[in-house]
Amino acid sequence: MHLLRLLPALSLTAVLACASSSSTRAPTALAELETSARRSPEELRVMTFNIESGIRGLDKVAEVIRGARPDVVALQEVDLGSRRAGGLDQTAVLAEQAGLPYHAHFRTTDLYGGAYGIALLSRFPLESLAQYPLPVPRGAEPRTLVHAVVQVAGREISVYLTHLIRRPFNGDVRVRQSALIAGMMARDPRPKLLMGDFNDDPDSRPVRLLRRGLTDVVAASGHGSDGTYPLPFPFSPALRIDYVLACDSFEPVRSAVLRVGASDHYPVIADVRLKDTQEPLRAALPAE
Repeated sequence: MHLLRLLPALSLTAVLACASSSSTRAPTALAELETSARRSPEELRVMTFNIESGIRGLDKVAEVIRGARPDVVALQEVDLGSRRAGGLDQTAVLAEQAGLPYHAHFRTTDLYGGAYGIALLSRFPLESLAQYPLPVPRGAEPRTLVHAVVQVAGREISVYLTHLIRRPFNGDVRVRQSALIAGMMARDPRPKLLMGDFNDDPDSRPVRLLRRGLTDVVAASGHGSDGTYPLPFPFSPALRIDYVLACDSFEPVRSAVLRVGASDHYPVIADVRLKDTQEPLRAALPAE
């Protein structure tokens, strides 16, 4: 996301300091998440990260992902074979360096002689991959919704990934995009997660639409600053536009925004736990 697109939103921000660090380490947040701790089979660590096409160094992006030890990563602004990326398949490179064997890139448009879009990295095989176009104005950058199924603790889990149309303006378009996504997810009976760059504030209509039936994991379990898009102005807070949402089949366990300088966005990392699906035992009926 480019800064000039966000200038109209500055008047809405509170007077709080939120300086961006050039380091790729986020010791406080990672200590809170206990990344080295063993997780139960029902517990899933996910991350969403707009990587800005790796222009600050793809190795820095890989270091952040590897250090957080996620199971599934949703990436936005990812290049494949472009001149900007030096011809690299950024998804494949990040998957290898982060130790996540399964990956997929989803093209939305062509830029710099290559494909540009969103991507998934996963510790689990990615099944039933599907991609759906989202409504955009004529001539605007295409946007998409991706759906993948993974097996966690013997259960099918739906993972959804998106990157909504940029701000400022375009609020009505984001509402239409969010409504389409919410409708598709409502018809999916599996436990489900939605991750991505929604390009809007938590109280905006598009995000409220997406939160219907879903929990904002960072709001429910996070600690510290939750801003994900830092602004290079004194006393300006980071905007919150990147999210992890979970249906009620998941219990939010812990989450954090990693304040690192590997991209113009901060990544969001969240631990969620699949709830037990067993029905409670019914009392025995009295004998007739």
